[in-house]
Amino acid sequence: MARPTKPLTDTECRNAKPADKDRKLFDGGGLFLLVRPTGSKLWRLKYTRPAGSESLLSFGAYPELSLTAARALRDEARALLTKGIDPQLQRQQDKEAAALAAENSFEAVARAWFAKFMTGKSASHRERTINRLESDIFPWIGKRPVGEIRPQEVLACLRRVEERGAIETAHRVRWSCSKVFRYAIAAGMADSDPADLLTEALTRPSPKAFATITDPIKVGELLRALEALEASLIVRCACRLAPLVFVRPGELRQAEWAEIDLERAEWRIPPSKMKSRVVHVVPLSRQATTILRELAPLTGRGRYVFPGERSNERPMSENTVNAALRRLGYSKDEFTGHGFRKIASTLLNESHLWHRDAIERQLAHGERDEVRAAYNYAEHLPERVEMMQWWADYLDKLKIGADFIAFPPRVA
Repeated sequence: MARPTKPLTDTECRNAKPADKDRKLFDGGGLFLLVRPTGSKLWRLKYTRPAGSESLLSFGAYPELSLTAARALRDEARALLTKGIDPQLQRQQDKEAAALAAENSFEAVARAWFAKFMTGKSASHRERTINRLESDIFPWIGKRPVGEIRPQEVLACLRRVEERGAIETAHRVRWSCSKVFRYAIAAGMADSDPADLLTEALTRPSPKAFATITDPIKVGELLRALEALEASLIVRCACRLAPLVFVRPGELRQAEWAEIDLERAEWRIPPSKMKSRVVHVVPLSRQATTILRELAPLTGRGRYVFPGERSNERPMSENTVNAALRRLGYSKDEFTGHGFRKIASTLLNESHLWHRDAIERQLAHGERDEVRAAYNYAEHLPERVEMMQWWADYLDKLKIGADFIAFPPRVA
């Protein structure tokens, strides 16, 4: 009859010294501490496989893995053996399952979707999208298998976003999650899109228009204030050009000289900078080209028309125009840089002189059919050229007379 093995003590494990060859200190039940000549101490389990052959299972190193923890692992392995399961084979299967789960985790799938479908988007849009996922979604469901996530789990994440008052952000995060789930469905990793079911579960955002001014008299006051703005030439030119071209603030501040042809009086904004992802043609009025020619000696040798204060290699800050408006006394509830677009949209439509599609095309409002949009960026261009010059002349008239309201006729 085999003598029972005396269990080890932590003191024995700690004080075990290396010898010229491997030493084995047995604890019972097949568990032993292997002391190597190098001084390392490793936990091993000697056991008989269900098929009858002997094998060894590694648990880890002492003292990182304590005696108590090693005994717990031994007991788990022996419990599997009583069920006819090889613990080594089970460990390999668990490792493979964990690797597969990591590949199919929501975070892994989201990053794959982001790399594949967000490459062509603007840098700011891509940054906002991934930052929202990283801060609002990944910490809670990022490691969950994408095909096992329930609507309630996604909703809990979105509720946290709502609770901090970011109602619109919650809807945008839901949209991103839905795109990830749809990508997972197409890749065979999920069967449904739980985020798609949550549209009605979120608080509806309150409609909020950009602060603007549309009364022609007040527009004239604004233009006179911009003309008298005390700022650098770069900032003054940006503020004076903004109402003439009425592009989006980001498109204005990122304007590059390579995009502008002063001889042809045309600015072509590349698709990468446009919300619609198609090239946008901005006909330049005489007033607009005058402003750009005034600025060219200062910034024309660089990349950006309106470079930042600290570096010519970066465009001006997104807050520059709004900061200038604040200095002029316009609060953010009265007027913002985006308001120049609303002025143009309102007054051009109210003039009843221009085809509505020409106005919409000049505002670069999105074309639902992306293929059609790619070919029709120059649609109504002759009328738009005439309209942009009429618009600049009209703004001049507003600027010189506070009581000027009537729309001048089109030039025959």
